Amino acid sequence: MFQDRLDAARQLAKALKKYQGQNPLVLAIPRGAVPMAAWIAQALHGQLDVVLVRKLRAPFQPEVAIGAVDETGLAYLSPSAATWGLEPAYVKAEIQRQMNTLKARRKQYNHIRAPIPVKGRVVIVVDDGLATGATMASALHALRRDQPQRLVCAIPVASPNALPTIAPLADETVCLSAPDDFVAVAQFYRHFPQVDDAQVLASLQTKFGP
Repeated sequence: MFQDRLDAARQLAKALKKYQGQNPLVLAIPRGAVPMAAWIAQALHGQLDVVLVRKLRAPFQPEVAIGAVDETGLAYLSPSAATWGLEPAYVKAEIQRQMNTLKARRKQYNHIRAPIPVKGRVVIVVDDGLATGATMASALHALRRDQPQRLVCAIPVASPNALPTIAPLADETVCLSAPDDFVAVAQFYRHFPQVDDAQVLASLQTKFGP
């Protein structure tokens, strides 16, 4: 159980201490992970940025992920998506809906600064937890194409089912807890407020690194 996201970030930063001094690029999956990634970037003397991916929502159950899509439009469908009997038209429309959100966010964030290049960097991708792992999988797929030196997935908590999906996509996975009684990410935080765009923009305006 974590007190809040910053408590989780402090614990993750300790687990990632070996990357201190390597100027890692710490990428948050917005919006919830941004305050966490900001803390970790500061603790490791690295840089902060975001990786934009969006969950693809199950029909009539928007809290359930059937997959995710990245900024290029490349969609990742979870292995469990096949059990939903999804119509191709639904998947196509959902991808377009989430792409519209991604484009709007990138335009908003670009007013602050352009994305930091990934190639040749130690890249640490942070989220506040993994349920299906779909958004993290999409993020790791997208980042691998940009040729980082080392790609690390860092999460405080994950469902045991998500970890085997994620592990092959990263060079290292740092997960503090994968409890058998996992139902949702929020159950492992005493305080789990929404993170808004103003908080994301404020974090991106803060200078990190040496």
